[in-house]
Amino acid sequence: MYYDSLFDKIRGTLLEPWLDTLEQQIETGLNQGRHGDLPRWQNALDKLPNINAAITDLNQAAIAVTASADSEQVDREEIKNILKELMPWRKGPYLIHGVEIDTEWHSDWKWDRVKNHIKPLVGKTVLDVGCGNGYHGWRMLGEGADLVIGIDPSPLFIMQYQAVRHFAGHYPLYVLPLGIEHVPANLKAFDTVFSMGVLYHRRSPIDHLLQLKNCLQAEGQLVLETLVIDGDSNQVLVPGERYAKMRNVWFIPSAEAILHWLKRCGFKDIKLVDINTTSIEEQRTTDWMPFESLKDFLDQDNTALTIEGYPAPQRAIFTASAP
Repeated sequence: MYYDSLFDKIRGTLLEPWLDTLEQQIETGLNQGRHGDLPRWQNALDKLPNINAAITDLNQAAIAVTASADSEQVDREEIKNILKELMPWRKGPYLIHGVEIDTEWHSDWKWDRVKNHIKPLVGKTVLDVGCGNGYHGWRMLGEGADLVIGIDPSPLFIMQYQAVRHFAGHYPLYVLPLGIEHVPANLKAFDTVFSMGVLYHRRSPIDHLLQLKNCLQAEGQLVLETLVIDGDSNQVLVPGERYAKMRNVWFIPSAEAILHWLKRCGFKDIKLVDINTTSIEEQRTTDWMPFESLKDFLDQDNTALTIEGYPAPQRAIFTASAP
């Protein structure tokens, strides 16, 4: 419902070749609602009240939308009840007309670790791979990006993005129901590409890194955030059926191994800029995500280990440039 303006914006740019397939890809992606939930989520969106936004603040921890003075009285309880129909909310936080969406992740903490290591985004075209509901995309706009395209195959996250955008108004952030495989090969159109929390979910991490490189213009920057373990450049953990109760974790390399992989994939200016052990304060159960979270995924007698006995989640941030 929001994508015509995206099609208009990318005509005449390096992204234009994507128009050959993009509209059909979006339509297909939006129709992949699991267990018949898509109509319920769409019904929640349809019930959202129309409130003029006076201020949308993209540069504080919670993406904040504030009603204009000429708006009718805001029914916060109504907004809260509707937005809760789109649970679980994993990335955030948000503050929508006084309604605090306390998400599972303090995504602002990750942004604080990332933002001082990226090239300026002012006027840039950005791709955010595995973007969830688009929280980090809003922060990228706050840093001056001209266009942010987020991709994530989960229809629920698309609905959450559309709910926030309903209140925030028109901004050049578009969250698409797609995966990296839907971006045309060798597009080479983005100034900056973010892949945060994705690499360990890929069955072929090297292919993922090459896909990211092929999205970038020459000299464009990759920002990669992923799980790592301690060890040398040959150390890679291949978990069993689950890691921290997640089924779809395939490879967790050491930071040194990722540096080596990035070099083998042809990146340059490769840097490890941050390593951080995920805390139960950063990822936790809330009223907006009432299911199990990090505390439940760790060994209760030794929180340095997951419940399966693997090293507890540790995340590293890397930057690199395309040749």
